Amino acid sequence: MTMAHTLPVYSPIAPQIKSVPVDQPWQWLAAGWRDLQREKFLSLSYGCAVFAVSLALTLVLFGADLPFLLLPMLAGFALVAPMMAAGLYEISRRLETGQPISLGVGFDGIARNPTQLGLMGMFLLMIHLAWIRTATLLFALFYGVRDVSVASLLDFLLTPSMSLTFLVVGTILGAALAAIAFAVSCVSIPMLLDRDVNVVEAVATSVLAVRLNWPAMALWAGLIAFATAVSIATFYLGFILLMPLIGHATWHAYRDLVTPPN
Repeated sequence: MTMAHTLPVYSPIAPQIKSVPVDQPWQWLAAGWRDLQREKFLSLSYGCAVFAVSLALTLVLFGADLPFLLLPMLAGFALVAPMMAAGLYEISRRLETGQPISLGVGFDGIARNPTQLGLMGMFLLMIHLAWIRTATLLFALFYGVRDVSVASLLDFLLTPSMSLTFLVVGTILGAALAAIAFAVSCVSIPMLLDRDVNVVEAVATSVLAVRLNWPAMALWAGLIAFATAVSIATFYLGFILLMPLIGHATWHAYRDLVTPPN
């Protein structure tokens, strides 16, 4: 039996959080896949854009002799990806309501609540920048201040006695920041697109949804991390398909977790 929990926030009609089964994320992926099939061109266009940006970022970092920033930048992708997928949420919302879909659908969705979505984007960007700064300091601490080349960086990373502690500490800190970003954004951004609420209400709803459904949300976070890892391992080609799939699925996660407005 589905249970709902009222959230004491500032909206006149407080949203309610529903409890979902631990395996519900697989249903979100299935629903996301159906949306992707229904709107292939626009959905895959978002994936291609993420692929192109990731590739360009890689070339820029190597061209600027900053290869050590590539791994934290890519690992930090999950911190800002929820905001990048706002257009995909809007596509799924319109497919659900039967509204027309155009090339500018993402901008139309953001235009309904631009200030609050902008604040949310700034918050996620601050988390991302904090992660990059932390990763840079960790690298300087373990690697030293000598010149960085691709060869010396690979030698450092492939020498366990030198890199093991660095990788463990970096993974723990990165996972902590990723968990924070996931908790505050997994429901909040779709909610800000869908309702006239402020960012505090949306974040509070998102955190409560994660807390009340932590087994299912842990699985969902793991699936997102796996999709990100596969995309990076395939030299970003995986983003073309997996980015829109996760984006559409996130909309259905929001719909399953939060009662619709009256």
